[in-house]
Amino acid sequence: MEKKVLGLIAGNGKFPIVFAKKAKQQGYKVITAGVKGDTLFFLKYMVNSFSMFDVGDLKGLFDYFKAEGVSQVIMAGQVNPKNLFKKDVQLDQEFQTIFDAIRDRKADTIFSAVADKLKNHGMELIDSTFLLQEYLAPKGTITKRGPTLRELDDIAFGKEIAKQMGEIDVGQTVVIKEKAIVAIEAMEGTDKTIDRGGRMAQEGAVVVKMSKPDQDFRFDVPVIGPRTIHTMIKSQAQCLAIEEGKTIIIDYAKCVKMANKAGICVVCA
Repeated sequence: MEKKVLGLIAGNGKFPIVFAKKAKQQGYKVITAGVKGDTLFFLKYMVNSFSMFDVGDLKGLFDYFKAEGVSQVIMAGQVNPKNLFKKDVQLDQEFQTIFDAIRDRKADTIFSAVADKLKNHGMELIDSTFLLQEYLAPKGTITKRGPTLRELDDIAFGKEIAKQMGEIDVGQTVVIKEKAIVAIEAMEGTDKTIDRGGRMAQEGAVVVKMSKPDQDFRFDVPVIGPRTIHTMIKSQAQCLAIEEGKTIIIDYAKCVKMANKAGICVVCA
């Protein structure tokens, strides 16, 4: 029986690796397009087909998927938007058409336009969590230590701010201390936001990462992993709040072990 074919646009981090493993286990033939400057090269050895593309080479990516018989595509891992602002970046006609048409360069705007382009080429961008339900955050506190009353107040305050920021597609993460907004994620990503906020707060910061109110699960799904916990330890942040059922946890057991050892509380609410 012929295997089902799935196209994977792989950004940075471990999310693409986790997805590729799961898809292979489920009998999919995984055709992977990596992004130069983002994708871990050893993903090549975990998929059926692998090719790297410049960030502005949409036509090459589309042609590659078509040649491999791809009709469904998922995005996994962040494609760093700052790569689009490099002085030497070259956008092909497909990408230039997108940039000429979109109203702004927010992540959702760009990725939605890419999804429309895929559709025009006979390919559907689908929910990137559809094989990964077991990786979604469970409800409740997953570490030995629960939140203090002050941390609970900061979580409630931070969730409200994170949702407001998500509504206008600024970012998913905020760093709070005693109901003061210490840092808000923009283009730099979650880890750098935590690092910046932790240095500002000095110690005891609460990190809140939420999905957007109208989260499109085809792209930019909230993800945490050991790197997130490591950054919190380095920044002396003490509590992490994520959204249950809407956040992917990479290496769950390792995250919990690291957080417990450091006395960090992780809450899924």
